[in-house]
Amino acid sequence: MNARIRSYINNNYSDPSLIPGLLLAVGAALGFSIKAIFVKLAYNFDVDAITLLLFRMAFALPFFVVIAIREEHRATEPVGLRNLLMIALLGLIGYYLSSLLDFTGLQYITAGLERLILFIYPTIVIIISTLCFGKRITREAVIALLLSYTGIAFAMYHDLQLSGESTVLGSLLIFAATVSYSLFLVGSGEMIPRVGARRFTAYAMIVSCLAVFLQFALLRDVSDLRQPLPVYGYGLAMALFSTVIPAFLLASAIQRIGAGTTSIIGALGPVATIAMAALVLNEPLSWMQVVGALFVITGIMALGVKKS
Repeated sequence: MNARIRSYINNNYSDPSLIPGLLLAVGAALGFSIKAIFVKLAYNFDVDAITLLLFRMAFALPFFVVIAIREEHRATEPVGLRNLLMIALLGLIGYYLSSLLDFTGLQYITAGLERLILFIYPTIVIIISTLCFGKRITREAVIALLLSYTGIAFAMYHDLQLSGESTVLGSLLIFAATVSYSLFLVGSGEMIPRVGARRFTAYAMIVSCLAVFLQFALLRDVSDLRQPLPVYGYGLAMALFSTVIPAFLLASAIQRIGAGTTSIIGALGPVATIAMAALVLNEPLSWMQVVGALFVITGIMALGVKKS
């Protein structure tokens, strides 16, 4: 065997943590991708976005409270008021606002298009970093931008044939959710080294949960909590399988195989969502949607390969 090939295999595939890391990354991608399916299924019972989001956050909150308490016991120093305020701001931007826009947008577009638009967040992070921090856009980033947004155009055209002008509104809402989440990622890069990833995530999620509770109290009536049993089930499923579990799977995957490889495997997300939307929701699947997905996935994978 060629020495260079043998060396490549030893360096990349001999690590015993590789296979578990890959499986963790696949699990995270599938968990996040199924969220849109749960939301769409719940909307069949005429529940509104705010109420559905409340159920998701209410079921997820106890887990993050426990995590926050555990991390505080392990921490060597307190979070600090300044850090806590910044975490609260990022939690409102990244988890609360992004989730609200996402749930609202899903009322107007297909689950497949929603996942594709959300999946372009790495390109938005690049744009934000360029505008705010003066970072140079690399050739790989330019290619990723062109491929990703061309793919979104294909997928949007597919939805326009189904839903008409509401597709534009829904796409704009999901895009706004993606921008919100990207801003959160840029800000979290500074906070996580200060307080730790788990403690940061737990506190940010707790803040977003409280924001959802406050919004529901201001805009909805207690009677809106009376929903058909399946709605509670979908809320619980989103909390467990699309929020808490994939968040920890993702963190573990990054720890074992790195962010670059994990982001490449994340490309399974849009594919899984499109496939499940066709099988579970009976959403029509066209060649334009498939082409659009391939463009988006190729663009983001180009960034992932560069990072790894």
